[in-house]
Amino acid sequence: MAEVIRMPKMSDTMTDGTIASWVKKVGDKVKAGDVLAEVETDKATMELESYETGTLLYIGVKEQGSVPVDAIIAIIGTEGEDISALISGGAAAAAKVATPALAPVAATPAVDTSGIEATVIRMPKMSDTMTDGTIAAWLKKVGDKVKAGDVLAEVETDKATMELESYEDGVLLYIGVEAGKSIAVDGIIAVIGKAGVDFTPLLSSAPKSNGQASAPVQDSVTSAAAVSAPVALASTSDARTKISPLAKKLAEDKGIDIKSLAGSGENGRIVKRDVETFTPSAAPVKEASTASVSAPIAIGTESFEEIPVNTMRKIIAKRLTESLFTAPHFSLTIDVDMDKAMEARASINAYAEAKVSFNDMVIKAVATSIHKHPKVNGQWLGDKIRYNHHVHIGVAVAVEDGLIVPVVRFADSLSLTQISSTVKDLGGKAKNKKLQPAELVGNTFTISNLGMFGIESFSSILNQPEVCILSVGAIRQIPVVKNGQIVPGNMMKVTLTSDHRVVDGAVGAAFLKTLRELLEDPIRILA
Repeated sequence: MAEVIRMPKMSDTMTDGTIASWVKKVGDKVKAGDVLAEVETDKATMELESYETGTLLYIGVKEQGSVPVDAIIAIIGTEGEDISALISGGAAAAAKVATPALAPVAATPAVDTSGIEATVIRMPKMSDTMTDGTIAAWLKKVGDKVKAGDVLAEVETDKATMELESYEDGVLLYIGVEAGKSIAVDGIIAVIGKAGVDFTPLLSSAPKSNGQASAPVQDSVTSAAAVSAPVALASTSDARTKISPLAKKLAEDKGIDIKSLAGSGENGRIVKRDVETFTPSAAPVKEASTASVSAPIAIGTESFEEIPVNTMRKIIAKRLTESLFTAPHFSLTIDVDMDKAMEARASINAYAEAKVSFNDMVIKAVATSIHKHPKVNGQWLGDKIRYNHHVHIGVAVAVEDGLIVPVVRFADSLSLTQISSTVKDLGGKAKNKKLQPAELVGNTFTISNLGMFGIESFSSILNQPEVCILSVGAIRQIPVVKNGQIVPGNMMKVTLTSDHRVVDGAVGAAFLKTLRELLEDPIRILA
């Protein structure tokens, strides 16, 4: 029986998708897991996988064509099968919908489960670099009624913590991943359906992913007959000690005996913050006798802490290692006289509602310089070079778990105060893990500023496929020579790291010359 492939909803804001390219063509044999096409959404370009095995009988959207979510884009079935009714829509109600791997919607398992009134929810691919996600918290529990649009859980990815919404109405029948645990993209995390329905065939027929159970278990799911008595996932017990699963795992990782912890949660339950703030009591140390000792004896306890590498650090390590060893980097450094910039900033901040920082001035100067030197705004795409006509500046922000790069879009069209407001808003969201995927993609040039930490000079690793990144150091008051006299001066070092496959030394030097001229005469970026 032929299977209809529809445009999946790959993000919570997606209303339509564009077929960037077809990887398969009509007549090709397709296996479950094969990539059918690349789909452009409002946030990223992602691969569309097939859950069906058969022959690609029909393609309903040409390359670069866009269709709404849920529109028919392809049909897979048996070679020679009559699919005219499916194309015309006459038998659409009888056709099963094969759901690609990128959205938390109904999955089509290998066995016939069409009569089961339940929907499998999978870990969605929430960013172009995401390979797995961590359930930070469940907002619904087994047995709860759920409506389309309700937030099921908070999911921690390599870039941010985002809300996972339900696209189905029904009862939450099954939770497959405990809070604090990770699961690969496309792994089963929940089942929503009609109360009392037997959904176990959906789990046994679906492919298993890292960290998920193949069938319901006592602590994470109720049976179809017991949906009215939900099992709480918020806590577990260990020798009469009430502790959340996340706190228990954290205590185990830190080597802390949970019996020594005091709970601050409901009914004395131990929660994550109790583990993080726990300070062990110092053990009494006997005084060493000095009667027969000729040298002092150091007394102490050897200790260390090991924590699992989180998703963000894994992605940072992977992408920057790839960048460092695949792109031929070179760096150029110049000194910038910031005397006039300091005067201009003080004057602007005397009346502006949004206070302007030196970093805001650098962003504006970079965006203006790019128009004169467009090659630094390029991207290396392997078989071609893209020169972007728009200017989206990525601003590196340090967060607790690593580094993320929110994007100031069309920075060249913004005033200094507008840039200031945008950067403050993005920085606040970054530190609170509230950035949306659309705010983390699309940068054409990146700036990393460590000046506020007193770093004088440094060079950054390229954020591929970009070909340039600017490293900004601290403003230092040092003696300088002006008009033949040694006078106090305020100097700032900036370093441009470039991909030599696209940007030559002369191009990088010319860009830095223009940037210095703008920062040393900032009235030119205010015009």
